[in-house]
Amino acid sequence: MHNVKTTLAGRVAVVGAVMVSLTLAARPAFAQVSLIGDWGPRMHEDQPDRGPGPELGDYTGLPLTDGARLAADSWDASRLTLREHQCKVHNGPYIFHGPLQVRIWEEKDHQTQQLTAIRIYISTYEQNRTIWMDDRPHPPEYAPHTWQGFSTGKWDGDILTVYTTHLKQEWIRRNGVPNSEKSTMIEHFIRHGNILTHLEQWTDPVYLTEPLWRSEDFVLNERGVPNWLWPCEYVDEIVDRPHSAVPNYLPGSSPFAGEFAKAHGIPIEAANGGAETTYPEYMEKLRALIAAGKGASK
Repeated sequence: MHNVKTTLAGRVAVVGAVMVSLTLAARPAFAQVSLIGDWGPRMHEDQPDRGPGPELGDYTGLPLTDGARLAADSWDASRLTLREHQCKVHNGPYIFHGPLQVRIWEEKDHQTQQLTAIRIYISTYEQNRTIWMDDRPHPPEYAPHTWQGFSTGKWDGDILTVYTTHLKQEWIRRNGVPNSEKSTMIEHFIRHGNILTHLEQWTDPVYLTEPLWRSEDFVLNERGVPNWLWPCEYVDEIVDRPHSAVPNYLPGSSPFAGEFAKAHGIPIEAANGGAETTYPEYMEKLRALIAAGKGASK
C-alpha cells in the first residue's frame, strides 16, 4: 500500500509539473516597448554643432588624439565642393546628430513571430539601416565597411542596446575632425511615452583616446512627415579648379588657427580638446589658466 501511495503521489507531482510548464509556455513572452513610428529630432542639445555646424578649430569636449587634431587643423572646408564630397553620407555614429527624420519598423518571422530585425530609414541621404536581432555574428574584419555599418541588437528590459562595427571613415565633428574605419559604436534607444532618447558611445582607437558619448532626443510624429527624400546632384561648384586638386592646409599653415579660441576668449589648450577637457573637473584648471593670463584675448 505504501508503494502504491508513493507511486500515485509521484504521478500527481509529474502531472502537476507538466501542467505548470504548459501554462507558462502558453503565456506571452515579456514584450519590450515598441520603437515603431516616425520620429523627428529636437535640436536643442548641441544645436550650433548639429545645425549650422561647428566653428573651425572648435575641438572642445572631444577626447582627441594629436593625430586627429593635426588632421582637423589641415582641413579646408572647400573640400566639400569636390564632386566626391558633395553628396557624401554621414556615417552611423554621426548621422543622428544632424537634421533628419527617422522611421522605425520591425521584421518578424511569419511562422514564429520572433523579432528578427529592426529597420531604420533615415531621411538624410536616404539611408537604410538594419539592426539584426537574431543573434547572428558580426562579419570578419575584412568584410566591406559601409556608411551605417553592421549592427546587432539586444533588449535589456525596455532599453534597446545596439553594437555596430564595419563603419566607413568620415568625421567625428563637421569641421575636419576625422574618424577611422576602426570605429565601433554602442547605442541605447530609450523610449518614454512619445519621447525617444538615443545615447551612443563612439570608440575609435586611432583618433580618440577614450570613448566619446553623445545623445539626441526625438519626438513621435503623430501626423507623419510629407517628404522623406534627399535628392543630391553633383555639380561643378568651382569651375577653374585644377584637375585632381584637393583643398587642404599644410601643417601649421591654416589661416584659421587659433581663431575660435581668440573669438571666445578661452585658452588655446582648452579649444584644442583632449580627454581632460571633457570632465567637469577641468573647470578648475580652466579658471587657473585664465587667471594666469593664458586666456586668448578677443
